[in-house]
Amino acid sequence: MSKLKDIKKVVLAYSGGLDTSIILKWLQTELGAEVVTFTADLGQGEELEPARRKAEMMGIQDIRIMDLREEFVKDFVFPMFRANALYEGTYLLGTSIARPLISKHLVKIAEETGADAIAHGATGKGNDQVRFELSAYALNPDIKVIAPWRDWSFKSRTDLIEFAEQHQIQVPKDKQGEAPFSVDANLLHSSSEGKVLEDPWVEPPEYVHQRSVSPFDAPDVATEIELEFLKGDAIALNGKKLSPATMLAALNDLGRDNGIGRIDLVENRFVGMKSRGVYETPGGTILIAAHRAIESLTLDRGAGHLKDELMPRYAELIYNGFWYSPEREMLQALIDKSQEDVEGTVRLKLYKGNVIVTGRKSAKSLYRDDLVTFEDDRGAYDQKDAEGFIRLNALRLRTLAARRRNQG
Repeated sequence: MSKLKDIKKVVLAYSGGLDTSIILKWLQTELGAEVVTFTADLGQGEELEPARRKAEMMGIQDIRIMDLREEFVKDFVFPMFRANALYEGTYLLGTSIARPLISKHLVKIAEETGADAIAHGATGKGNDQVRFELSAYALNPDIKVIAPWRDWSFKSRTDLIEFAEQHQIQVPKDKQGEAPFSVDANLLHSSSEGKVLEDPWVEPPEYVHQRSVSPFDAPDVATEIELEFLKGDAIALNGKKLSPATMLAALNDLGRDNGIGRIDLVENRFVGMKSRGVYETPGGTILIAAHRAIESLTLDRGAGHLKDELMPRYAELIYNGFWYSPEREMLQALIDKSQEDVEGTVRLKLYKGNVIVTGRKSAKSLYRDDLVTFEDDRGAYDQKDAEGFIRLNALRLRTLAARRRNQG
């Protein structure tokens, strides 16, 4: 606590929920600090005015609520999807990609208001503390960061609730005991972790899912859609131009109704432990399938394979909180260069949890009928050339095989 004694003003990432309300009061009572609240609308689907009213009731004079949905998708989600980023082959990084944007605005507001520090509600066991703080330090090396879960003396949720009741902070009925699981949501995804999900052998209860109908309850008729891409980004749905956030929201609706985007995974956290979570990314699951489909038509083999080799590293950087690192920015430049001719239209069918690519077309296509046809080649490809190609590539293999035979 001694490191916090000189802090007079703090910008708090504030959701209006129980935990961040307790943090707000703790900053006021334990540090005696003036608090500026910052609430980001990232498309989490919650009404944000209650957060404003709660902050007002707790005496906050400077309340910042910002609609960041377009910035979130345009400047963070879409660049990540150009890379087809998947962490550990499964996770579409929905929580990870939101943290650098929140940190960006926390730091900006701190500079505008002359605050000494920023504060977040991430626990000391998770990845988010790392993501928030690495991003903040990358943007302002002198910023002070307060992480109450690492600093305060509370040992349990019971202690938190007692503190809340002492300070007249409303405790929702479902928070009187241990919450069944925790949820984080934004326009890209929702994630659920903890309690009823902690045993990786136990199937998640259906009520855990926030963003999609069960594939078993989805319609018996496929939904057909067309997605148009330009420079690797989705720009039109069924012929209608849409902004980035509107596009993702529309894909979320289509994915939700068709039971798309559910994953149940055990992942390796950056801090060293494994955790089990249930994630739903309906629109993102459609988007990545369509993006890979248009890339298959327009991206050169060497460029595509290099992207796939680099993707796990890129995804890990985002997962671990290094969005603002020079290596991520270098990789992004390479990825964005690869997307210059990734344009065209993909047709898909959405059916009971499946995203099925049924067609793709592009004016920048590298696919040539005259090369792949089984009919008359018309001189475009001489099959006899393949013999020399094979013999040259077989040279080292034949040399190795001859050595083995001679040694045998």
